[in-house]
Amino acid sequence: MIQYSYVILLLFTLITLIQCEKQFRLGRSKGGNLGAPAGDENQKIHDLPPKQWFKQKLDHFSATDTRIWKQRYFVNESFYDFNNPGPVFLMIGGEGPADARWMVKGAWIEYAKIFKAMCIQLEHRYYGESHPTKDISTKNLQYLSSQQALADLAYFINKMNDKYKFNKQVKWVAFGGSYPGSLAAWLRLKYPHLVHASISSSGPLLAKVNFMEYYQVVVNALREKTGGDECVTQLKLAHQQIKSMMKTDPETVEKEFRVCKPFSKASKDDIKNFYNSIADDFADLVQYNEDNRISADMRYKNLTINTVCQMITEPSGKPAYRKLAAFNSIILEKSNQTCLDYSYDNMIEELRNVTWGSEGARQWMYQTCTEFGFYQTSSGEVEVFGDFFPLSFFIQQCQDVFGPKFDAGFVSEVADSTNNCYGGLTIGVKRVAYIHGSVDPWHALGMTTTEEEDAPAIFIKGTAHCANMYPPSASDSAQLLEARTEIRQYLELWLNLP
Repeated sequence: MIQYSYVILLLFTLITLIQCEKQFRLGRSKGGNLGAPAGDENQKIHDLPPKQWFKQKLDHFSATDTRIWKQRYFVNESFYDFNNPGPVFLMIGGEGPADARWMVKGAWIEYAKIFKAMCIQLEHRYYGESHPTKDISTKNLQYLSSQQALADLAYFINKMNDKYKFNKQVKWVAFGGSYPGSLAAWLRLKYPHLVHASISSSGPLLAKVNFMEYYQVVVNALREKTGGDECVTQLKLAHQQIKSMMKTDPETVEKEFRVCKPFSKASKDDIKNFYNSIADDFADLVQYNEDNRISADMRYKNLTINTVCQMITEPSGKPAYRKLAAFNSIILEKSNQTCLDYSYDNMIEELRNVTWGSEGARQWMYQTCTEFGFYQTSSGEVEVFGDFFPLSFFIQQCQDVFGPKFDAGFVSEVADSTNNCYGGLTIGVKRVAYIHGSVDPWHALGMTTTEEEDAPAIFIKGTAHCANMYPPSASDSAQLLEARTEIRQYLELWLNLP
């Protein structure tokens, strides 16, 4: 039996020593957030396609608004034969900066080589370097929506058709993972005359305010990957011990979890943030389990459900809460943080910052408050994580960041409007492939069974968020390899259709 101390040493040794920016995971709805494709991590910047700029409309739904801005995009023409034009593959940007590494790596690049496709990546408005307005004040964020983003894509496609003089036989195929996976399906729904087919990976199609299923999938994934209940049992015990000690011995919890300020100075909202944070540690571990990515979440690289559950369940004689705290310390170390900042006020202050420069936390929160909800509450797994971050906690954040009108009624109404606009899980559009992994919590809001002819759902047992999009690796499961082949076969079928 591997000793507990050795497991800790092994985990520290395995984790890639890359600093990642400090980010507030606490008490805030997390997006899916596609990472960068792994592979040659020493890829030289001059080997990547240069960024280009497109003159985009600010408001597609106002004929009298003629304001424009510059939107970033990338193009890879290396596989394309202009004498015999093939398809155009369009990767849709999402809730973070576009990454030029996707222009040379990833499953879609392998497909592009086969079909001799031109590859284009368009960055999402308000993220990365695509700044439509002078700042991201609440007033200016009114132009940030999925509908405006889809109209961006449609306008862009038309202009690229003009630029490259593509005829009507040139077929566009949209690719997207996570929120862009939803956009890929919705683009095919709203603009079928422009987009011939879409590959939608890990896309949540159903807007849901109280996304309680998220943590239910987290718990189920722990059981699925470890083949039993022991890890879940120890995780549940750890949270029960923490809850009890917060009343009788809070100083020990402070020390073990390396918090930035004592609990005696914490507000009720701070405490909710603390519990949300330690739950997030496991949630993020599950969401990105064993994928082949490079991202801001490098603190999770080589940390898997199995290695961490081994640490949690190791019979070392140490109480469960200390094992969980040790995992938390690993995350802090690899995040380059000296202590766990669970301050609610600090988080809100960061999210109120209206200047450009963040990775998109404020912008994504705005989209959750005005379109999707997606709040990963504790109400679905009270027995394991406790009910310390209910829906009201997230609604309060919408109001504290953007104003009092963003209350529960408002958020519920806009989520209903989103489902009415796109159809939720009854989207009913052909030539879209929906790909999900059983370990990815976001599959609970996606299409996991085939409901429409020529709109297959590919459900991959054992894989996590957007796993099918990343470059192949030697550790890929047979199910993942089969899914990538199935996607290629659908592309071949659809590209041969008029």
